Amino acid sequence: MNGKVKVADLAVFDAANYLQDEQACAEYLSAVLEDGDPVLLAAALGDVAKARGMTQVARDSGMTREGLYKALSSQGNPSFATVLKVLHALGLQVRVQPAAHA
Repeated sequence: MNGKVKVADLAVFDAANYLQDEQACAEYLSAVLEDGDPVLLAAALGDVAKARGMTQVARDSGMTREGLYKALSSQGNPSFATVLKVLHALGLQVRVQPAAHA
């Protein structure tokens, strides 16, 4: 063996595997929000929903499972209302604070 690892042999990283409690989910989403990328936020919400159980999050948010997957997919563009519903279903909330100025 030459000691080289092939990319195809690496495990696929899934953030949902590391989001085991509300604190981890809140910290993950807070970090994503700091970036300000709405596409990344939708994907991160999808990671958290997957970690918590997509079917249960869909039920708790009043959405269909398919609708939730679509809204939080890479092609999705969830409304702010949808983001709030999903956050509420996850037991999380949005807080606003003054931005840190560099």
